Amino acid sequence: MSGKKLRVALLAGGKSAERDVSLKSGEQVFQALDKDRYEIFRYDPRDDLPRLAQEAADIDVALIILHGRMGEDGTIQGFLESLGIPYQGSGILGSAIAINKILSKELYERAGLPVAPYAVLERDRPIDPAEVVGRLGLPLVIKPEHEGSSIGLSIVKTEAELPEALKEGWRYDRRCMVEKFIRGVEVTCGVLGNDTLQALPLIEIVPGDAYEFFDYQAKYTPGATKEICPARISPALTERAQELARRAHQALFCRGYSRTDMIVAGEDIYILETNTIPGMTATSLFPQAAAVAGISFSPLLDRLIELALEK
Repeated sequence: MSGKKLRVALLAGGKSAERDVSLKSGEQVFQALDKDRYEIFRYDPRDDLPRLAQEAADIDVALIILHGRMGEDGTIQGFLESLGIPYQGSGILGSAIAINKILSKELYERAGLPVAPYAVLERDRPIDPAEVVGRLGLPLVIKPEHEGSSIGLSIVKTEAELPEALKEGWRYDRRCMVEKFIRGVEVTCGVLGNDTLQALPLIEIVPGDAYEFFDYQAKYTPGATKEICPARISPALTERAQELARRAHQALFCRGYSRTDMIVAGEDIYILETNTIPGMTATSLFPQAAAVAGISFSPLLDRLIELALEK
């Protein structure tokens, strides 16, 4: 790039339960951005939104490296739109939809995408654990409506455990999704692009023996989880999973990039959820898959900025 550098606002930190992950990702993104191409201005939305508003006229594009509420849910996206600053990834609508696990599930179903059987339980309504277990079976996965990084998530193996698991989930949200636990191979598929979508190679996620599932600790403790790319499933299943990831991206009105998590059980694939701002350390899942596709971390950031300016 010749001439003037592009002025990039790098947003990391924020107020959500995933603040620490965001700060770590933001630092790695800062290190990887090409300083010959970009002039980088750093903002922590917890403290720096007034300064960002004052300096908006001097910003060409924003990189949102935030997770969870007030980062991934359309809030910061709306703020940037009000300031006229383009940003990478999904807009207000796609962000708000994808962070809501219940609405996402309903839109997957409407698009004809395969999901595990589930029920929605509200904090203020009485529940009958026997009825829930009778309908969905055991084990069950309890997920708060909005949190990311498996926060508030638990696996229930007996009917007696259900009330306590719901109580934990309801600490984060008024509604929880109770989903049939499906045993199988967990895979994730990154999607890159605006109108033309590229599905990246699948990553297989194998939590260590100490972890029952890919929870917060398994995600962020170095060495706790084995990540295998490309995933060890058949070419036919791989192709189908990549197509499902593209369709999930479209069903939730995503833009720029996303990462959809799935379970492969025999010949069946079930969609779990779609992340609109995947983890962005160099060793996070989306950059790992991009690297296998021939896109290293710094050029991946260049591509996300191009897609932000394109839309």
